[in-house]
Amino acid sequence: MIWLDFETRSECDLKLHGAYNYAAHPSTQVLCASYAVDNEEVRTGPLPDLGAHQIRAHNAGFERLILKYCLGLDLPIERFYCTATQARANCMPGSLSDVGRFTGGAMRKDHRGAALIRKMCMPPFSHTPALMAQLVAYCEQDVRTMRAVSRNLRELTPDELADYHTNEHINDRGVMVDRPLAQAALRYAAAEKRDVEAEIKGLTGVAAARSPLLREWVLERVPNEALETMVVNGKYSMDKRVRALLLDNTEVSSDVLDVVQAVDDMSASSVSKFERLSGLAGPDDRVRGAFVFAGGAATGRASSYGAQVHNFARQTTKAPDEVRRKMMAGEPLTPAHGHKVMDILRGMLRPALIPAPGCDFIVADWSAIEARLNPWLSCDGEAVLDAFRNGEDIYVREARKIFKLNDEVTPEQRQIGKVAVLSCGYGGGAKAFASMGRNYGVFVEPTRAAKLVELWRHANSWAVKYWSALEVAYTNALTHPGEDFLAGRVTYHFDGRHLWYALPSGRILCYPFARREGDSVSYAKAARKPAADATEWPRAKLWKGLACENICQAAANDVLRHSLRQLDDVVLHVHDEIVVECADDRTEEIRRVMCTPPPWAEGLPLDVSIKTMRRYGK
Repeated sequence: MIWLDFETRSECDLKLHGAYNYAAHPSTQVLCASYAVDNEEVRTGPLPDLGAHQIRAHNAGFERLILKYCLGLDLPIERFYCTATQARANCMPGSLSDVGRFTGGAMRKDHRGAALIRKMCMPPFSHTPALMAQLVAYCEQDVRTMRAVSRNLRELTPDELADYHTNEHINDRGVMVDRPLAQAALRYAAAEKRDVEAEIKGLTGVAAARSPLLREWVLERVPNEALETMVVNGKYSMDKRVRALLLDNTEVSSDVLDVVQAVDDMSASSVSKFERLSGLAGPDDRVRGAFVFAGGAATGRASSYGAQVHNFARQTTKAPDEVRRKMMAGEPLTPAHGHKVMDILRGMLRPALIPAPGCDFIVADWSAIEARLNPWLSCDGEAVLDAFRNGEDIYVREARKIFKLNDEVTPEQRQIGKVAVLSCGYGGGAKAFASMGRNYGVFVEPTRAAKLVELWRHANSWAVKYWSALEVAYTNALTHPGEDFLAGRVTYHFDGRHLWYALPSGRILCYPFARREGDSVSYAKAARKPAADATEWPRAKLWKGLACENICQAAANDVLRHSLRQLDDVVLHVHDEIVVECADDRTEEIRRVMCTPPPWAEGLPLDVSIKTMRRYGK
C-alpha cells in the first residue's frame, strides 16, 4: 500500500467551492507530494509507480481528485482507502489533528501547518526555499501521523470499505442545483433582511440584529422565570434554542416576542444554504462531494458537507414552480404563498435541487423505519411488528392502546399516538414528549405529558424491558472485560479501553475510553472539541435510552447501506430516504430493493413511500 498526502495551492477557495471545483480549477497545482510505501521511510518528490497499490490517504477523496485533475491519473475509486473514514468508523474524530489527540498517541499532526498553509497555499502566495522546506516537513509528518493512527485502529471491514466506495460514487455523480433559483433566493433574502432590521430598530432602537445591545433589551423585558431559559454555558444567549423557548413561553410580552421572532427570521439557515449551493455548484450546475461517509461517529450514519442536505427543512412550498416563476420575475411572494418571505424561501430549499434534463427524481423513504427496527432489535416486540405486517396505522394503534379505545380514533388522538411513538421509543420522558409534540402541533402541560408517557410505556412493556436489558449488558461488559453480553440482538464487549457493541449486520461500533463513574458510565465524545489546554477529551454519559437510540439508528443506517449498494444513479440519501435520478420509471425496482430486508434482518417488515418528482420535495 502507499500512504499519500498532497499540499496544493490555488486561487480557488476550497471552503467556498468544495474539493471538486478546487481540484479542477486551472490555477490549482501540487506543491509537494509526500508518500510512504508500506513500512518504508516517508519520501517527498515524484510519485513512484502506483501499480496496483491500495492508496491510503486522510480524506482520500481529495487526493483522488488531485491525482485526476492535477496529475492526470484517473484511478478507480476502489483503489482508495480513507483513514479519516477509518477513524470515524471507530467512533473517533475524523480530522487528523483531532484523532491523534483523541487517542493520546505520541505521533500527532504538526499544528504549525495551519499558518504555513495560509502563507503558501492561499492568495497572495508566499514561496521561499525556507517556507518550502517547512511545508515538506509538514506534509511528511502528516503521512507519518496518518500511518501511525491508522495502524492503531481497527481496519475497515470489506463491507465498510465497499460502502465507502459507494458513497464516493454518489459524491462523484452529484446533484443538479437550480442556480438561478438559488441566486434569486439570495436577492429576496437580502431585501427581507433590510426590512427586518428596520423593524427591529423601530421596536428597540438597536440597529443590528446581532448586537449585544439587543440581547440586553430582551433580558430587561422577559419575566424572571424566562431568564433561566436564556442561559447557555453560564452566559445569557439568544441562540436558536433560546429563541425557540422564548417563542413558546406564553408569559413573554408580545413586543418581546415580535423582536425574538424577527431575530429568528434573520437567522434562517436556509439563506446560507442557498449561498452554499451556488458556491459549490460546478460548471454543469451539479454539487458534488456532499456526503461524508460515517460522519455521524456514534452510529456510522452519513453526514453532509457544505449545503448539509441532512439538515434541509422538511417544509416544502406547495407550488414551487409558481413560486420560482415569481422569484425570477421579482414579484411579491407574500401573502399568496405564505406570511413571511423567509418561510417561503425555506420551503424552496428542497425544490432548488432538480434532476438533469430528461430525467426525474424517484424519491423513496422508508415508512417509520426506527419504529419497526426498535421492537425487532429487542426480540420482544412481535405484536408491534405484526401490526406493521398487517398494514395497520401504527399511530392509530398506539392511540388506541394509550386511550384504551375500541371505537374510531380522532385525528387529535392519532397525533398524540404519533408523538408518543416518535418521542418515547428511546426512553424519552415528559420533556421529550412535549418537545416532539410542539413539532407536530400537540401542546400538552408537563403533568399531562408525563401521564401520556406512562401510558405508552405501560402499553409497550417490551421497550421498557429492552432498555433495562441494554443497561445491564453494557454495565456487565464494563465489569467483566473480555466477555460478551447480549441484549436483544446486540452484543457488548469491553476490551479494557473501549466499550464495543456488535450490530445484527456484523458491523461494530464503540463508546471510546468508556469507564464506570460511580453508578454511571461515561465515554469520550468524539463530536465534542476540547479546550486548547484540556488534559482529557470531553466526556458524555451513556444511559439506556441513548444506547437504544444509537443501536436503532445505526441498524437503520445498515439497512440504508445495503440498499445503496444495489441501486445505481443515487444522487441523494438522507437517513431513511433515497433519491434516484433516472430517465425511465424504476419505481418497482426501488421498491423491491428497499422492501427486501438484508440477510441479517430476517423478519423485519419494511415498507416505502415512493414519489416521482421534477423538483426535490417531501
